[in-house]
Amino acid sequence: MNLKINYLLFTLALATLLGGCQQEPKDNTPWVTLFDGESLNGWTQLGGEATYTVKDNAIVGTTVHKTPNSFMTSDKMYGDFILELDYKVDPSMNSGIQIRSNSLAHYMDGRVHGYQIEIDPSERAWSAGIYDEARRGWLNPITDNQEAQKAFKQNEWNHYRIEAIGDTLKTWINEVPAAYLIDDKTDKGFIALQVHSISDEQKDGTDIIWKNIKILTDNLSKYSKKSPLKPIITNNALGVDEAKKGWKMLWDGETTKGWRGARLEEFPSTGWDVKDGILTVLSSGGEESAAGGDIVTKEIYGDFELMLDFKITEGANSGIKYYVDTDINKGPGSSIGLEYQILDDAKHPDAKLGNHDGSRTIASLYDLIQADVNKPMNPPGEWNTAHIVSKDNHVEHWLNGMKVLEYERKSDDYRKLVSESKYAKWPKFGESDKGHILLQDHGDSVSFKNIKIKSIIKE
Repeated sequence: MNLKINYLLFTLALATLLGGCQQEPKDNTPWVTLFDGESLNGWTQLGGEATYTVKDNAIVGTTVHKTPNSFMTSDKMYGDFILELDYKVDPSMNSGIQIRSNSLAHYMDGRVHGYQIEIDPSERAWSAGIYDEARRGWLNPITDNQEAQKAFKQNEWNHYRIEAIGDTLKTWINEVPAAYLIDDKTDKGFIALQVHSISDEQKDGTDIIWKNIKILTDNLSKYSKKSPLKPIITNNALGVDEAKKGWKMLWDGETTKGWRGARLEEFPSTGWDVKDGILTVLSSGGEESAAGGDIVTKEIYGDFELMLDFKITEGANSGIKYYVDTDINKGPGSSIGLEYQILDDAKHPDAKLGNHDGSRTIASLYDLIQADVNKPMNPPGEWNTAHIVSKDNHVEHWLNGMKVLEYERKSDDYRKLVSESKYAKWPKFGESDKGHILLQDHGDSVSFKNIKIKSIIKE
């Protein structure tokens, strides 16, 4: 019996020894370290005043009361990359890894915004889901991905892999595929380590720790991993939080459903093109087109919020009109309504025209009120976001996250502006309680997508 036991022990010891000699495959990936293990060189804190320290080759973020979300941001900006890191989080905290994020003076007074790879130790377990910080909210929660939810290890180190290549974002948690998102809102920004704000009831001094932060920016196709998940595509679709807040798509991205010609019962047969999720008015020489013409929503709207992305070509002119009346008995020309101007200010002569100086420049209330001259306009060929808010006759124009003008419909000041403009011949111009939304055909090629609206219910 003793001989058998000794033999078994010898066999077990030999197997252990041989197993120990087997080395794991060497990682030949040319990773670049983002954290030197000793200091916060190459990083800058933005937002709140949570504390960040370096301890045991790791970055430690610690919660503080009465301060907003804090972010330790990389000084370098990154577009396409593969990022890996490890973290350990206190079970009471919420946190995240910001990617392709920015802090811009015109956007919410510099608030950090952009994609966040969630760190969520709560029972919800959405760690490695994708959230849009300070913008659209949840884009790819992992609600239906139970395998990824179970992969999170409470009170232990967790490993993330994050791929951002073109419009494709993919995440893994502890080697388990978690999120897969197709979204082209932002293509470049910093990486940041978030310490979330806490309520008065929560204990301060709780930690989240990050280490082994490394990135790859070259030859990404060679190192990118396939994900078995079905991607969530945000183009011409609502995010989870947008839908909860009452937003609805005003264009489905594929058909002309819900739209018609401003002077037609159906959508124009020529002059407009629907392709690859983009709605484009075709060029006809820079004059208001007789071939296609303006298009309007079939529905009418009272108080509303409207958001859409638009892209102009060089020298282009177009517009978004609201509270539009399409009564053909009111004379020829474009349908009448208030207009959010779309224009290439640098190349189109209208930028120097108008009843009031600058009132025909981009994002202005056409011919009435000039938009802020410091507005953040992206050049021809790049996408911009227009946002119009109208509630209780108070109207705001926004461009790329910045409020560029506001006014009061039906006020004495507004009526004075109208009386001095080309609109004076239309009684009570722009004062309808409801109207159509219109996209203008001014004869230049301009594209639209992600057209969404939220009706505002008066309290």
